[in-house]
Amino acid sequence: MPPSPLTPPPPPHPAAVLLLTLLLTLSSSAVPTASNPCSNLQSTTTTTPCPPFNTSTPSFPFSTTPGCGHPSFQIQCSSPHSTLTINNLSFSLLKHDSNSSLLLSPHPSNTSSSPNNNRNCTSSHFLSIPNQPINLSSSPYQVSDWSCSRLGALRPCVSLNRPYCIHCPYDCKLIKNPLQIVPGCGSQRRLVSSGCQNDILGCLDKILSMGVLVEWDASRDSYFSSCYACQASNGSCGYNSSDPEKPFLCFQSQLRNQNLTQWVRQDGPNRTEMLCLSFGFFCLLFIVLVFVRWRRSNSSATKEDPAMIYLSRHRSPSTPLPPIFTYKELESSTNGFDPNRKIGDGGFGSVYLGNLPDGRTVAVKHLHKPHPTPAKVFCNEILILSSINHPNMVKIHGYCPDPRALLLVYDYVPNGTLSQHLHCVNNKRRRGFLSWKTRVDIALQIASAMEYLHFDMVPPIVHRDITSSNIFVEKDMRVKLGDFGMSRVMGNFNGTSAALAGGSDSGCCVWTGPQGTPGYLDPDYYKSFLLTEKSDVYSFGVVLLELVTGMRAVDGRREKGEVVLVDFVVEKIQMRLLEHVVDEGLLVEECDGGGGG
Repeated sequence: MPPSPLTPPPPPHPAAVLLLTLLLTLSSSAVPTASNPCSNLQSTTTTTPCPPFNTSTPSFPFSTTPGCGHPSFQIQCSSPHSTLTINNLSFSLLKHDSNSSLLLSPHPSNTSSSPNNNRNCTSSHFLSIPNQPINLSSSPYQVSDWSCSRLGALRPCVSLNRPYCIHCPYDCKLIKNPLQIVPGCGSQRRLVSSGCQNDILGCLDKILSMGVLVEWDASRDSYFSSCYACQASNGSCGYNSSDPEKPFLCFQSQLRNQNLTQWVRQDGPNRTEMLCLSFGFFCLLFIVLVFVRWRRSNSSATKEDPAMIYLSRHRSPSTPLPPIFTYKELESSTNGFDPNRKIGDGGFGSVYLGNLPDGRTVAVKHLHKPHPTPAKVFCNEILILSSINHPNMVKIHGYCPDPRALLLVYDYVPNGTLSQHLHCVNNKRRRGFLSWKTRVDIALQIASAMEYLHFDMVPPIVHRDITSSNIFVEKDMRVKLGDFGMSRVMGNFNGTSAALAGGSDSGCCVWTGPQGTPGYLDPDYYKSFLLTEKSDVYSFGVVLLELVTGMRAVDGRREKGEVVLVDFVVEKIQMRLLEHVVDEGLLVEECDGGGGG
């Protein structure tokens, strides 16, 4: 007999209730059912060009549609240059580099009233922007050292008179310190320059028209990490443009959720069975997804490592990275990093002798974690060593970016370092006496390696730590230069040379804090923070003094005033006591007729 109309319906099946709960959870975790303004951006075509991008729809973080992409990367497509707005200032987007760099030039539309009372003070439309024209505060951008060093090199030839500064205070302020036009360079030290400029404002206008290089760090921006997760679920990255804080939004299609809701609401005699089958399917799918996610997190830990992200972003497309070793492989090759296998110990890490399964004997550097920037040294050495090829430089065979340790795999050079051949180490005799001919040959090999770095590489590379401890000796007394952790690429933006206002080559120097080994560090670089290839030449000169004298670059056992080898040699030369400078073994060799000059 059918139930009465007033009879309450039977309670739902427990499996159906659990499935509905699961569907409700999935629906609540999805993005609200608002329309997705970013869903069809990639398929939308337009005739408007969008330089410097190859397509008219740039990918994340750039976007041409409000609410899509990154709020600080909204561009307006136009020709010949698209426009990017930062802190209500418009810039022409001259160049875009895949390594998180942009070349921007202030847009003439920024011009309003001059900060000077007299309009004739500033002739440049770039410099007439009120206050500080390139203000990147509260944005993900920062002015690069490349641009700051060029502004810091400007120096006026004549001193300004007081009446001019009274009538044109803003111009006077810029002429005295051109760095003030870019607040991001305000804390930088003024660059020491040998030249001066008569028209500072004209030089500033020229530099701004050529563009200011700005950079951003995706690893420190929450939008990028949120977008990676959003794209992994086939979503489109955007933000709430109506909110003052512009929070991140992940737009996803709601068609699937709407169809599921309509299907659940349908009535039918087999609905309970269908819900049970669906529930079983979802449970199986959930278990599979959890297992796959667990396997992926274990197998691709190195892919999510910050060092791997940095390497993939900054490597040259034409230069492949060396192979990746697992931590277990290198741990096994060094017998668990056995102290008896340690063949070197420096400021950045310890070096162990390793035997790979394929029979190769290598040197494995284990970077010290307590060092403040191990990942930076790690990535820097990989990028530089993978791009060079010279017989007098060590080769990199691979690396391991494991959370437990950062490891580098090099050539194994079996005959120690040049320092061990020239000096006593830990009260042990030096490895063997080097003849004058051998020392000259070693000097020529080091000079050949430096010539390759400074002239054959484009852009040039400055080693910054050329010491006798970083020069490794083969069994046939050939040498190889190693330890490129502190090296710097003297690069220009996209390989384009932009001249300094003083006439110097824009790729000639880098504004950076001095780093190096005491006794080898260029004193001019230490005082001015101006790094050039000459800094390597100075260090090479100290190594030459070690080859001639057989003495250490710094030795506290020598008398006061002679601790530093350069000071000692200069004093002896001034006193015309050259015989006190040359290695005693070389003098004996010359007397025996084996010196070869």
